[in-house]
Amino acid sequence: MEFLDALKARHSVRAFDTRPVPQHLLDNILQQAALSPSWSNTHPYRLALATGPVLESLREELYSRFQRTIALQRGGKLAQLKGLLTRDPGIPDGDVKPVVNYPKDLQARRVECGKGLYGVLGVARNDLKARDQAMADNFRLFGAPAAVFVFVHEGVGIYSALDAGLYLQSLMLAATNAGLGSCAQGALGLFRSPLDKHFDIPKQYKLLCGVALGYELDVPVNKFQPEKIKASELLLPLK
Repeated sequence: MEFLDALKARHSVRAFDTRPVPQHLLDNILQQAALSPSWSNTHPYRLALATGPVLESLREELYSRFQRTIALQRGGKLAQLKGLLTRDPGIPDGDVKPVVNYPKDLQARRVECGKGLYGVLGVARNDLKARDQAMADNFRLFGAPAAVFVFVHEGVGIYSALDAGLYLQSLMLAATNAGLGSCAQGALGLFRSPLDKHFDIPKQYKLLCGVALGYELDVPVNKFQPEKIKASELLLPLK
């Protein structure tokens, strides 16, 4: 594809075909993404590629853990305190906190995006059960046959995340160019221990997020594309 075609075609895919992605294709897009620039060419991130039985094990455990998280949230502060004391598997053990209180100046775009997505999914604002299920689908990786989990080196601070972001953009564009769909998922940063069971992850590398990869299904949710911000809105005015 031409660069601009790939840039415009890339979007978040939330429903995948279950057919496997050939290993050579995954290897190619990972290698292409490795051409990304980084701070002093250090590439302060590491990747865990999950497919096959490993991914199925992760999918099952992550989904189960998040169901426990929902139960603790709905159970109130007492249930959450008990969960902490008993080390309930629903208590997140990730390295970063992917759930944040959005600043007021960013909240409007977040709300607009959420309304659009839930509208396509047919989820009413007051339907907590359906909203919980929509969120839980993240931990099934939307049925994707492959996933890349991204870890950043704690020794470079915020610049690790900056470089990982550059890598992620390259990865998703390379996937688009290869005919694959992708979805970057901050929610997958909630739980680290399931990944430690399958991958030898150095302690100085912290789980940042995950990316689902696979062939896109032709369903309404994959047609949802929120309007991107105009460049003029990003430019700071002169004093």
